[in-house]
Amino acid sequence: MSSYQNFKEKLESQHKFPTEYLFKFIVPRHREDEMYSVFSRDVFQKKLSKAGNYVSFTARVMMKSSDEVVAVYEKAYKIKGIISL
Repeated sequence: MSSYQNFKEKLESQHKFPTEYLFKFIVPRHREDEMYSVFSRDVFQKKLSKAGNYVSFTARVMMKSSDEVVAVYEKAYKIKGIISL
């Protein structure tokens, strides 16, 4: 069983879809623009780290299904150095 399948099952046990889902990511500052391929700029709240090396992104987005949530993470994980919280 893939890790995404486990994650999908956990999502389905903890959420009733459709639902507003909270995404939180941290990316190296030089990769900040790549986050906008995951969501549009107006969806995120962002905050620069104290040293200025990282940017945190927070988004509350209406998701129709666990598959939709998994698809967002699959897209986000293509960004080198990304951390999800």
